[in-house]
Amino acid sequence: MPPDNDRATRMSLFLLAGIATLDIINTVDHYPAEDEELRASARRISAGGNALNAARVLTGLGHRAELLALLADDDGGGRIRAELDAERVGHRYAPLAAGVTPTSYVALSAANGSRTIIHYRDLPELRYAHFRAVPIERFDWLHFEGRNVAETEAMLRHARKRLLDQPISLEIEKPRPDIERLMPYADVLIFSRAYALARGHTQAAELLAAMRPHAPRASLVCAWGEAGAWALATNRQLAREAVHAPAVKAGQTVDTLGAGDAFNAGLIAALATGATLDEALARAVALAGHKVTAHGFAHLGKARPS
Repeated sequence: MPPDNDRATRMSLFLLAGIATLDIINTVDHYPAEDEELRASARRISAGGNALNAARVLTGLGHRAELLALLADDDGGGRIRAELDAERVGHRYAPLAAGVTPTSYVALSAANGSRTIIHYRDLPELRYAHFRAVPIERFDWLHFEGRNVAETEAMLRHARKRLLDQPISLEIEKPRPDIERLMPYADVLIFSRAYALARGHTQAAELLAAMRPHAPRASLVCAWGEAGAWALATNRQLAREAVHAPAVKAGQTVDTLGAGDAFNAGLIAALATGATLDEALARAVALAGHKVTAHGFAHLGKARPS
């Protein structure tokens, strides 16, 4: 069915549940070998985390986004809230907790734009009680990071009982114990290449076929970096064969940090505004290709689809 023109042009309201981090990003000429001392050529500090990054991309694309993440009451948490305010990302439902802001220490290679992350976390995860207090009926789309399985499953179950027809997307980034329990609740499942490889799959389409029994009614998506992305639709005509969108080379690769988050945001933004799955996949790949050409996400506002 072709996209509804009114829906395709209107602004959507997204709720994104996950984590917020403080990213300390050091640009280096090359990734250091063990026991090597290496001087960084640049350093920047930014709010980060999968859900947070996707939220900021969505606002840059002209939508409204609310982040639901546990924020620490320290200076790092204050910095994150200030960045969210500056980028018009809502956080009115994000609870505050005593503790230290989760921090990611990132080595960003100037040679090829790849990033290596060391993450430190000493803050509780988002809980069902936090989610239950959110008036989720007012949102057009709900997106979840697949983490903290027991609490996230309670959130998803609650959402399914409360929502009328708003779609739910779920990112499966890492293999976690019992993560498959979350899959039947989602309308759109987004898998990472890291998850596929950890499960022993060397091709995206192979992973999607293996995951189909866990979520028979969901659209399944897997991004594969420079190879593009694949999706498996729910309708009978496409359910047996994955759709492929080749990677888009928009310029020199400068910074791959957050490319997956840009892909996720591009995908759900397109689907929420009436695109078909193959159209949404192509837009998501194009957005991710554009993201890696510069640091951060501010430049993505210029990449809005026509």
